[in-house]
Amino acid sequence: MAAAYLSESCEEEVLKLLMDIQSKRIIETTDEEESLSLELNALVAASAELYYRSMIKGDAETWNIRDRHMAETIERLSGFYGPDAKVIVWEHNTHIGDARATDMAQEGMVNVGQLMREKHGLEVFAVGFGTSEGTVIAGSSWGSPLETLQVPPASKKTWEEVLHRAGHFDQILLPDLLHTPLFDTIAGHRAIGVVYDPAYEHYGNYVPTNLAKRYDCFVFIDKTSALTPI
Repeated sequence: MAAAYLSESCEEEVLKLLMDIQSKRIIETTDEEESLSLELNALVAASAELYYRSMIKGDAETWNIRDRHMAETIERLSGFYGPDAKVIVWEHNTHIGDARATDMAQEGMVNVGQLMREKHGLEVFAVGFGTSEGTVIAGSSWGSPLETLQVPPASKKTWEEVLHRAGHFDQILLPDLLHTPLFDTIAGHRAIGVVYDPAYEHYGNYVPTNLAKRYDCFVFIDKTSALTPI
């Protein structure tokens, strides 16, 4: 709230800090990975300043700032390790699956999967995950501690329910199968994030999705079990 309502901004300061660190990293190469870490943390500060000023509005731009930051971090990391670098990004479906294949696009939202595909095309291989029922770890609200939560059976006419009815077993939909007319339609696709409330399962936890366009591969676990923190 302070970032949104106060007239003073630290935008110029954090951007200057980022540029200073970038220029020094080019000149000083005593510990390249440590310098990269410093640069990426300065990038976090610059993006966070913009993010918190936008967050009070509560519109799509707040989401876009986060995912563009993630995409820029990926680009800087891969650039650091050279043209032959391979990157594995582990995120929620909502960040990995191409936003253009969901109703996110209608709301003006982009995500990492879309941004990576737009820039790198066929070099990107997006893998989605889904489950029919089981347990997960999440928080019941923002800031609450993690707990094991029960995931009820998937709603009717959703991708998870369709795959459950297909065979009662775990499945991997590889590109040859996923990219067929069968999956080139719109249906609800369950979204479970760091905050999850099973009570809203049948109201707001499904994203209208074209599965064939959102992912290159889809892993379906019929009954999932919550991870056990180490």
